[in-house]
Amino acid sequence: MKHVIHGVATATTISISGLMASSAPAQAYQVDCAILLCLAGGWPASAPCTHARAVFIRRITPWPIEPPLQIWRCPMGVSFKDPSQMSPMERLYDITFRGAPEPQESTPMPLVRVQADEQADIDISGDAFDFVRSIRVYHIQYRQHKTRDDDCNRSDSTRLGSYGVQGDYRWTRSNVGQVPVASGLSIPNGCGGYFYRSVFVDWRDHAGNYGSEEVRY
Repeated sequence: MKHVIHGVATATTISISGLMASSAPAQAYQVDCAILLCLAGGWPASAPCTHARAVFIRRITPWPIEPPLQIWRCPMGVSFKDPSQMSPMERLYDITFRGAPEPQESTPMPLVRVQADEQADIDISGDAFDFVRSIRVYHIQYRQHKTRDDDCNRSDSTRLGSYGVQGDYRWTRSNVGQVPVASGLSIPNGCGGYFYRSVFVDWRDHAGNYGSEEVRY
């Protein structure tokens, strides 16, 4: 399946400029399908993928902190109703960029709960979709300072948002020791006064290439 994703991602890069020549605005695409496809392809340089990435990052910008990819909003299941022998990823490309426009901005979307039990509407348990499960969201909240008694007071409320086998999303407890080095977090030695708060997201595309973004607030 991985070669299919690579082929679809490549097709996205090649075809995207032609798609954007139409009058349809970027927000007309199935944005979560576009996020899924563009993430798999390493965020190709194109207007739809730029928009998809902006939505991906905006969702982790407080407040609220939402799942950056909401795969349950991408109707991949229609691939099983299609008489052609298209793979799910090929069908994903089709419904994302060739299907009827579905404006995203005209109808406000409800806020997503902290825990999202919704899942992809097809089986994504295979390794072809490992890039979905590679997405990690760290809500970093760390503070340290010395007390009047010269004790070190440390507070760490870091949480980790991650995806399950079928794209469901969960928050669990974590700590700053688990935060990837790509983050700007830099706790000083000893107990010097330090405060750090951000949302950090990282991922790997279908080829295993690493990427990350961080939002301080």
